[in-house]
Amino acid sequence: MPANLTPDYFKAEEWFRKATTNEEKVLALEQMLATIPKHKGTEHLQADIKRRLSKLKEAPAQKAGAHHTDIFHVPKTGAGQVVLIGTPNCGKSSIVAALTNAKVNVADFPFATTAPVPGMVHFEDVQIQLVDTPPITADYSAPGQVGVYRHCDLIAIVIDLSADVAEQLRICLDFLETRRLLADDTTSKKTICICTKSDIAEPDALQTLKQSCKYPFEFIEISVKTGASLNQLPTTFFRLLNIIRIYAKPPGKPVDKKEPFILPAGSNVTDLAGVVHKGLAEKLKLAKIWGDNTYPGQNVHHTHILHDKDIIELHFS
Repeated sequence: MPANLTPDYFKAEEWFRKATTNEEKVLALEQMLATIPKHKGTEHLQADIKRRLSKLKEAPAQKAGAHHTDIFHVPKTGAGQVVLIGTPNCGKSSIVAALTNAKVNVADFPFATTAPVPGMVHFEDVQIQLVDTPPITADYSAPGQVGVYRHCDLIAIVIDLSADVAEQLRICLDFLETRRLLADDTTSKKTICICTKSDIAEPDALQTLKQSCKYPFEFIEISVKTGASLNQLPTTFFRLLNIIRIYAKPPGKPVDKKEPFILPAGSNVTDLAGVVHKGLAEKLKLAKIWGDNTYPGQNVHHTHILHDKDIIELHFS
């Protein structure tokens, strides 16, 4: 019986061939197993995939001291990490150059960026890490590149509005979907779409792009050349990262607003205490708060939900 393997299966198989880590190989094999047609003609192939999967899962971790540098491992700094993805010359590097002090290679020729380049974006008193990446095409992405997207907080698809928007989007979605970073459920990575070169785009380019997209992304139309809407990006990053800033006020001393504590939205006083001093969190006695939702210096319970820019004074026993 013929196997009749599907396009989704072949995409997962290609992902497996390009995988550079055991983690990625396991994910790719699991995707192959999920997309392979289940009938008698694929029984041997299913068994082989399961065998390879079992072998990888049982493989010992890489020995300590082994020398392997993963260029796509970008340590997180700041309040969150936003990673760009796009096809050649879509404008990723120009965005990073305009918003950060990172030394990116902005060029008119494709593949000028060959490794991730991180920079820091400032939103008021918060720094957010923005990472440029090598471009992808329908046939190529750098080995191991998926790792930088898998571990980030927010993926930003960059689309050149002056080019074929539907094809660019298709390539990016295909990359993310086949690597299980994007799906029609809650397992998806949080993703937005930054639309560049609005100054030279056709009037209906953005509408065409939206109609081509099956996901409810937020679309931000910008021009690095004219600066149009560029200053909206830091604000959007902060909002979509879903974080809050909390300022600490030591008892009897002025509030420290130089370096706010960054917490996930919905955090409470106990969560803050654990961030301020993990060893003393259980000894939290009381907390006072200054903010828009309370009166100044109000005593609040340990379970009190915090809001952006609250000032908190913690007292430990």
